[in-house]
Amino acid sequence: MPLYLDEHEFVPGLTGAAVAQAHARDLEVQAAHGVNYLRYWYDEATGKVFCLVEAPSPQAAEDVHREAHGLLADRVTEVREGA
Repeated sequence: MPLYLDEHEFVPGLTGAAVAQAHARDLEVQAAHGVNYLRYWYDEATGKVFCLVEAPSPQAAEDVHREAHGLLADRVTEVREGA
């Protein structure tokens, strides 16, 4: 299944707890979309968030975010794992 990195440029009021809660919601709804959210990274100072996800398409990954919490990514890039 393709692997994507999505980028959220600025999430207002970003905190570690808020990102953890949003990720938990992603995990709750992802199966209905055939998606697997793997990891996330964030920077509270800039409000940036990055999510690594296995998904059949970028749209499927976006659908999970839309249903889970409404915070859509600014960019979704297909990536391949390297050493």
